[in-house]
Amino acid sequence: MGKIKRVVFLASGRGSNFSASVEYIRKKKLKLDLVALVTDNPEAKALGIAKSFGIPTKVVPYTTYPQKADYHKDLLGEVETFDPDLIVACGYMRILKPEFVRRFRNRIINVHPSLLPAFPGLDSQKQALDYGVKVAGCTVHFVEEGVDTGPIILQKAIAIAPDWNEKELSLAILAEEHKILPLAIQLFCEDKLKIKERKVEILK
Repeated sequence: MGKIKRVVFLASGRGSNFSASVEYIRKKKLKLDLVALVTDNPEAKALGIAKSFGIPTKVVPYTTYPQKADYHKDLLGEVETFDPDLIVACGYMRILKPEFVRRFRNRIINVHPSLLPAFPGLDSQKQALDYGVKVAGCTVHFVEEGVDTGPIILQKAIAIAPDWNEKELSLAILAEEHKILPLAIQLFCEDKLKIKERKVEILK
């Protein structure tokens, strides 16, 4: 493993994946530098979680920007100041602009509550139930310019119980997200991920 990686998290809401990732990193005593949590939402519960962990925070409040292009420009500028090796989008509810993705090519990962490429975008759990699939799950992938289209790092499948509603499916998927997102962070920071075209090889 090379230098200690600098990790920045992006979140918009409750921060459960953020919390699970930090707890995993500290339990495993991984040699990572948890640089900051950046959010677009000044009311995000993730901010309180970051404070409890002693992780610096930065708010770039999306709703205060009349011109959304200015928000995305400022977001990029703020994240650049942290000089991250890895950016982890965990419940970040904005689409990153191509300029942001190009700046941090192959250094942004996202967790999504479906087995991509099935059911990208919003309301993936509802999409799965409405479609009638028997198996759902979650995916950690690299972020590229498309929505939920980047190379897949890890996936976890779960069988859908016949009587589950959207909330029950969401909770079951979230429990698996809490496992595979921290693992993907570890693999990246230990230089064990190699992208070959659209495929991600996990090195031993």
